[in-house]
Amino acid sequence: YEALRWEVVSRGEGRVVDNDVMLVDTGAFTGRCPKDRYVVDAGEAHRRVGWGEVNIPLKEATFDEVYAECARRLWGLKTVYVFDGFVGASKSSRLAVRVVTELAWHHHFCTNMFRRPTNEELAEFCPDITILNSGPDGFARWREAGLRSATCVALDLNRRMGVIMGTQYSGEMKKGAFSMMNYLLPRQGTMSMHCSATVGAAGDAAIFFGLSGTGKTTLSADPERLLVGDDEHGWDEEGVFNLEGGCYAKLIDLDPLKEALIHAAVRRNALLENVVVDASGMCNYCDKSRTENTRCSYPMWHIPSHVPGGCAGHPRSVIFLTCDAFGVLPPVSVLSEEQALYHFVSGYTAKVAGTEQGVVQPTATFSTCFGGAFMTLPARAYAELFMRKLQRHGIPGVYLVNTGWTGGGYGVGRRMDITATRQIVAAILDGSIREAELTLPDPVFQLRKPRTLRGLDPQVLDPSKAWEDGLAFHDTCAKLCELFTANFMKYEHDPFMARVSDFGPGGSALL
Repeated sequence: YEALRWEVVSRGEGRVVDNDVMLVDTGAFTGRCPKDRYVVDAGEAHRRVGWGEVNIPLKEATFDEVYAECARRLWGLKTVYVFDGFVGASKSSRLAVRVVTELAWHHHFCTNMFRRPTNEELAEFCPDITILNSGPDGFARWREAGLRSATCVALDLNRRMGVIMGTQYSGEMKKGAFSMMNYLLPRQGTMSMHCSATVGAAGDAAIFFGLSGTGKTTLSADPERLLVGDDEHGWDEEGVFNLEGGCYAKLIDLDPLKEALIHAAVRRNALLENVVVDASGMCNYCDKSRTENTRCSYPMWHIPSHVPGGCAGHPRSVIFLTCDAFGVLPPVSVLSEEQALYHFVSGYTAKVAGTEQGVVQPTATFSTCFGGAFMTLPARAYAELFMRKLQRHGIPGVYLVNTGWTGGGYGVGRRMDITATRQIVAAILDGSIREAELTLPDPVFQLRKPRTLRGLDPQVLDPSKAWEDGLAFHDTCAKLCELFTANFMKYEHDPFMARVSDFGPGGSALL
């Protein structure tokens, strides 16, 4: 870390600010570029990938041209940075990754975020995945190649290669490796999941699915539990395991009282991105003038209560975090197995401002498996594997937790209080929610919610009570129901998915 610190500062890539932390600016892009993300359409990938707006097909010859140009640029530099490490804490499931970067701070990011090898492992290191990243300089012949722009983030799943050109946003590196794992792990019966994970003193693991901004990192930073990881995990025959070696936390409006563990993790060896500082170098986490997607990567050991080996047993609680921009979903709902499959596949949430280029306010979306932007296989492949995991390991509870709005949609209502959400999660994790009396399924979403939970005002659990205009609440429920139904129509010709659809909004299986 000390050598990296010197490299970043001496090259003018970053500066040391408040609390002795390195700060960098990601340039033109402060979020991922999903419209410039491509997957090579050739060989086995041609048959297996779920092609569409997420996995945009790219000719193998075009990938080779981009990769070669990126390689020429890197090899022509006086200094390049090579990180060798692993994706995955489970030795039976992990893959070796090599990331070659132009920027020293990108190497710092990889050191924080991937799993670091021992000296013995380095001596025998042979990469399974190789990613080249030339930083800000884009692909010169993008027009001739038929690309959307000079920015190109491309994966060759067959040859396990990746290339990044035209963006400095560091999240592209970790999400490239994650997308690769989402293709490779299911082939061996291992779930790859966009989720955080924690474990209690009794060994009771819990996983939190959700997109960026829904609370995965915040809710998994729990002083009463050990952190397995905050974003990407696998689930094999031994249990859940972290794919990463660090955390990549959103910092906007960071409050040391509400997010004490994350605030304390922002210290030497952490890496800040796009945070606004004053003339004295003090961070202003409430300043959104640069971007709402201010970030910090830090190694896992910055959270004192982490699991050193990055592995835990099979989960006892599965939590889907949804940021409901309409403000009509309950703060918590108890799901049946069929409902769990429906909501897992649907992945309803809101894209939170800043996590992708062009997103400036929460926008309702459906993201397959709560991570559709990184899922390389068709939805059914993940759904069937998830169902087998639930059944084989007898998971006692699956829950839908709304961390979005209440009392009205975005612009009218207010964001769910994090303290109340933590109390709900605590009731899930200690099992007390399973003792609560549940309501009947509501007529629109078929969701059952607890009538009471210890320490919470019962009115908080009923979203209709938070709206001043009852008619507007019911009209908004109908609107969201239509969106759920329209989204699931793409699976209408799949008998397995069609059966599941009757357990979702607009269905009648539970009424």
